[in-house]
Amino acid sequence: MLKNALPKINTPLPGPKARAIIERRAQAMPGAVKCSYPCVISRGEGAMLEDVDGNVFLDWVGGVGVLNIGYSHPELIAAVKEQSEKFFHAMMNIVTHEGYIKLAEKMNQIVPVKNKIRKTMFANSGAEAIENAVKIAKSFTGRPNIIVFSGAFHGRTLLASTMTAKKAYAYGIGPLPDGVYRAEFPYLYRGPRGYNEAEAIEYYIEKLKKVFDEASPAEYAAAVVLEPVQGEGGFIPAPLEWVKAVRKICDDNGILLIADEVQTGFARSGKMFVSNYWEEAGCAPDIIAAAKSIAGGIPLSAVTAGAHIIDGVKNGIIGGTFGGNALACASALKVIEIMERENLCERSLEIAKKCREEFGKWMEEYQEVGDVRGIGCMMGIEFVTDKKSKTPNPGLVSDIVACAARHGLIIESAGAYSNVIRFLCPLVVTDEQLDCGLEILKSSIEACR
Repeated sequence: MLKNALPKINTPLPGPKARAIIERRAQAMPGAVKCSYPCVISRGEGAMLEDVDGNVFLDWVGGVGVLNIGYSHPELIAAVKEQSEKFFHAMMNIVTHEGYIKLAEKMNQIVPVKNKIRKTMFANSGAEAIENAVKIAKSFTGRPNIIVFSGAFHGRTLLASTMTAKKAYAYGIGPLPDGVYRAEFPYLYRGPRGYNEAEAIEYYIEKLKKVFDEASPAEYAAAVVLEPVQGEGGFIPAPLEWVKAVRKICDDNGILLIADEVQTGFARSGKMFVSNYWEEAGCAPDIIAAAKSIAGGIPLSAVTAGAHIIDGVKNGIIGGTFGGNALACASALKVIEIMERENLCERSLEIAKKCREEFGKWMEEYQEVGDVRGIGCMMGIEFVTDKKSKTPNPGLVSDIVACAARHGLIIESAGAYSNVIRFLCPLVVTDEQLDCGLEILKSSIEACR
């Protein structure tokens, strides 16, 4: 079975069938929707995919964090098929369907926002979830501004791309919306020289407070929006002590704390959400935006907030045609059931332990491996020219990604300097596949350095 297979490359990449399809892609699609991987998928199972030429790849990207339960889970197929035979769609503004209600009830149970009485709405993508979370915060507080961070990625819609730090994602599409102000995220690996962690965290807190002095007064801020682990920014975890301090600043000033768990959510961190760790530390967010792995590959996103917050939104501000589509809700309910039943949070920690031990060895062995970080198995490896200067090494990362693909391992870069390799492997990967992937990645580093 493909789900238990190991990588096997039979043709030069791309193979002849893949090459023909990729050439058609170039004629039919905008080049700005970029892809440099030399394969065209024909089927996928677990953490493995097979291309149209019969080459088999181990996928450590998983649709950029979408496939936590892997490709083509048979129970997911059955759940969607069962729903499809009843009806595909019923817009919740017109006809209530119970699948939306069941999924909202489940999300209210598992999503760790601050208020224990919760409500959830559904949309279609991570960017939509973020936009709706911001609208909810503004409508509830009556305030116009939001605070975001350096290194942030929140999506490609107009507001979300304004919130996103890297302006390559918003080049030439201005003017951008007003009322978005940026503080410095605690990137400890590149923090102030000579500071210990506690001093660095205090430094970044002062940077946040400076925004209130120089950009938006605190009483005009509706929300602080942050990723518990920055994704596109380089897989940089928000230090827990910093989150505690941000939570206090929000509480002291009537500001809502929004956690963008689009990429971090659904078992990847060792808990269902990174915000579960925050909740245990007494600093749970007010609103959580989730997407990606929520429905195993069917477009769906969610915004969960305290009932008193979300009920403060005026009619007509939130909603949409496809949000909470019946097929997507059926899929999401089954995804959560599988994650809980198969203990994928615990599996995430097992995978993370093996990877962190191996990545740690590479830090000692290779001058170019500058940092290894993450929460659970949402992990990143930052590559530099040398450990002393910490000069980003995007060229090496680009070469490693290409080399790994030629040997059957799909990995992806991230980071403000494109010098981080991200680990987003499906949590259903087998131990043998994981070992094989680590071997391919290590040999690719050695071949390219």
